[in-house]
Order: sequence, then structure tokens, then C-alpha cells
Amino acid sequence: MAVGPPLAARQPITHPAAVSSQDEQEPGLTCKAALCVVAVAARAESAEKFQRLTGAQIQARLAGMEITDETHWADLFAANGTLTSYSMGHKSSGKWRVQKDELCIDRGKDDGGCYQVWLSGKKVELRREGSTLPMEGVLQKQSARR
Repeated sequence: MAVGPPLAARQPITHPAAVSSQDEQEPGLTCKAALCVVAVAARAESAEKFQRLTGAQIQARLAGMEITDETHWADLFAANGTLTSYSMGHKSSGKWRVQKDELCIDRGKDDGGCYQVWLSGKKVELRREGSTLPMEGVLQKQSARR
């Protein structure tokens, strides 16, 4: 079943700016390219709609759950405020609480802080005031660990 002319007979696709005369340009090529750009931009924008959680939402969503990168680390948030962290095979404990619409984590000696919690489906970002890069992870049910 033939789909089109043989490869040798096909014309190369040329960028519209490189075409020397209007007669050589494929009709509608510019319009098709513009539609593709709009479709890709709209899809990218809708894919990452993060919403900031309130204090009550943080408490409800995190209690009994974990935030993880699914490979190297996981933070387990117990309903009683206990935080259990696993990182590269090491287990540590701390505490978590909600304060002024932020998740506050205390891992002990000089490690912790408060973060805004942003959620998009299962994706979560912990954003800190004054920092440009959020901590990224996935919010999921707690997994069994050894």
C-alpha cells in the first residue's frame, strides 16, 4: 500500500522564510505551524496548574501520606505530627506542623523550616520564601519500607 510518492520524488520541507518566491511556498504551511505552536503552548500551560494549599488543606492532604521523589528520598507525615524521613537508605525522625498556611518541618539540629505547599494532581512543590527553586516531589500513600 503506497502512502505517497517515493522518497526520491518528495520535495524537502523548507522554512517559509527561506522560500524565495511565494509560488514555491506550500499553501497553509505558515498557518499550520502557528496552530502547532498554539496547541503546544496551551497543553504545557494546562499540564502544570499548581494551586497553593491553605493550612487546613495541608493538614488534610499530608496526614498519613508521604512526599517522595520515588527513588532517593521520602518524607512520611504521621497524623500525630511525627515526620519520618528516608534518604539514600538512612532513616531519621522529626516533627511537622502547620503554621500560618505553611508546612513547618523540624528535623533537628539546624535542619528544617516552613514552606508553602503547592499541588497539581499528585505533584507537589514545597516553596520557601526567598528561594527560587522549590523542592519537588510526589504526594502518595505511604509505602512499606524496611
